[in-house]
Amino acid sequence: MSDTATEKKYQTFAEFYPFYLAEHADITCRRLHFVGSCLVLLCLVSAIVTGNWMLLWLLPVIGYGFAWVGHFFFEKNRPATFTYPLYSLAGDWVMFKDILIGKIKF
Repeated sequence: MSDTATEKKYQTFAEFYPFYLAEHADITCRRLHFVGSCLVLLCLVSAIVTGNWMLLWLLPVIGYGFAWVGHFFFEKNRPATFTYPLYSLAGDWVMFKDILIGKIKF
């Protein structure tokens, strides 16, 4: 017997992504996510190029730091990461791609 109160509402990423986008309606929040994702990529490349693997410790700080500032101060909502960690991580990168190709306003 399953407890419906503890079941998650979204069973697939395709169902989750429209919710994810609605949670990122504020342009400043989206921009902070985008900047954080860019810095994560730069930090990752830097760690690989320099061999300074300690830089990898910065990845979650940079990624979540920018995103959570966007949510708490601009979007004024609770990040979906707390309920849907994997879908949210995928959503960050899909939204990043959608901003890059102009599908979502930056």
